Amino acid sequence: MSSILRSPGALQLTLALIKPDAVAHPLILEAVHEQILSNKFLIVRMKELLWKKEDCQRFYQEHEGRFFYQRLVEFMASGPIRAYILAHKDAIQLWRTLMGPTRVFRAHHIAPDSIRGSFGLTDTRNTTHGSDSEASASREIAAFFPEFSEARWYEKEEPRLRLGAEGGGHCDPEAGCPRGPA
Repeated sequence: MSSILRSPGALQLTLALIKPDAVAHPLILEAVHEQILSNKFLIVRMKELLWKKEDCQRFYQEHEGRFFYQRLVEFMASGPIRAYILAHKDAIQLWRTLMGPTRVFRAHHIAPDSIRGSFGLTDTRNTTHGSDSEASASREIAAFFPEFSEARWYEKEEPRLRLGAEGGGHCDPEAGCPRGPA
């Protein structure tokens, strides 16, 4: 859907989640937030929420039946999470690179400076989640931000933000972001 709405050179959107293991530790949460800012992502929307087990089951439905499914669902419903809509020229790939490999053991050895390499504990408690494609980004953003209109954002906000994107930045507090540094 978003590829139809995007003009050439438009910013790309992705969903970024900070999982309960990191949200529970304010210094880790702040360090991840600072990585987002230092890599010049624009924070389009942000919120903290506590997800119900049913929400997690719906979100991770594609993994149902796999050995880690129940553990993942229980973990994601175990405490607050922080959800972001991030924008950048290549938001999906950049966020995935910053996160590092899903498997924490690999992250520790292959990408020790990545978020998961630095803060991940296990393959479930690996600090972050990120969309893997434009289609999943659209679907995942809608799951966490049902009030957000991707089409309206590309029409009204994206052109203005793209012009100021060189310095990174924050979104409007009235659009779901904190006032001042988070």
